[in-house]
Amino acid sequence: MSVDALFRPFSLKGLDLKNRIVMAPMTRGMATGGVPGPANAEYYRRRAVGEVGLILTEGTVIDRPASRNLPGIPFFHGPQALDGWADVAKAVHEAGGRIGPQIWHTGSTRSGDWEPDAPVESPSGLVGPGDPRGVAMTEENIADTVAAFARAAADAKNLGFDTVEVHGAHGYLIDQFFWSATNLREDAYGGETIRDRSRFAAEVMREIRKAVGPDFPLILRVSQWKQQDYTSRLANTPDEMTDWLLPLVEAGADVLHCSQRRFWEAEFPELDGAEGLNFAGWAKKLTGATTISVGSVGLSSDFMGAFAGESSKSTPLDNLTGRMERDEFDLIAVGRAMISNPDWVQRVHQGQMDKLEDFSASDLQDLV
Repeated sequence: MSVDALFRPFSLKGLDLKNRIVMAPMTRGMATGGVPGPANAEYYRRRAVGEVGLILTEGTVIDRPASRNLPGIPFFHGPQALDGWADVAKAVHEAGGRIGPQIWHTGSTRSGDWEPDAPVESPSGLVGPGDPRGVAMTEENIADTVAAFARAAADAKNLGFDTVEVHGAHGYLIDQFFWSATNLREDAYGGETIRDRSRFAAEVMREIRKAVGPDFPLILRVSQWKQQDYTSRLANTPDEMTDWLLPLVEAGADVLHCSQRRFWEAEFPELDGAEGLNFAGWAKKLTGATTISVGSVGLSSDFMGAFAGESSKSTPLDNLTGRMERDEFDLIAVGRAMISNPDWVQRVHQGQMDKLEDFSASDLQDLV
């Protein structure tokens, strides 16, 4: 099996990557007091040494009350946290890597019994269909949140990061605006169509673009599924997907990071068969944007099982290389396999797949 397609260089707006492999963002909840320290910097540095093309950090929260759903999730605001992130970027760059923070707001999502100090916020005070939690955002709250996303992105650029990713997936705040089950608003931020409910996300991307200028690459992560409902779909047809994603690209997103639980599954099998384009493939076809695919790369089970304590076997990449050779999507993100194997990229490049460690759920607790 040739893996040459994974090791072509890639360039976008000054973001020059040595290969097409991205380290996917993975929540670990290991930033004491919300501030990344030397151990966090070393964790990312090791993956840069391992030759990953682009590192996307774990989700980091913008400057809003109750914007995280675990106490160890790092901030991307405040002098201490930003100084810590500057050290992370420096460590990765000194190792020859490229890195961007993922910025997010977790909305009204739950994580065990932990509760933030302030009420959680969401479009309509819901965490899922018919499941109330927290408060519905006012238009002033929305404006402040848009501004907070823009400040975080500007800080990322000023700290020397190479890109920034906005998390708009998996049932968190931005995705709660997309989803008709959690967005029941009757103002300009709600509506019957996915295009209507995308207004909040488009404003976020537009204000970020203003804050960072035209030449800084922006990534937006999106998904059909939610942690509240794995079977949920925002777009059931290509036309609906265009209505959802194209305005976000027009608002400033250069790259769509298209999250699937299993990257090899066809997005619209009724149109082009079981081996048809996946989510990232359709997003690229419909919008013309650069796309990243992700979802259980190199492992035998999807990542939600990891949070339930499941382990996962290392698997061949046959289903990936053909898609990359056809340029179905531009980049591929690897998550858990890279936690177990900081040198995953090097092993794959050297044809040493048989030497890769299987993923164990306990790996999530090791900051190495």
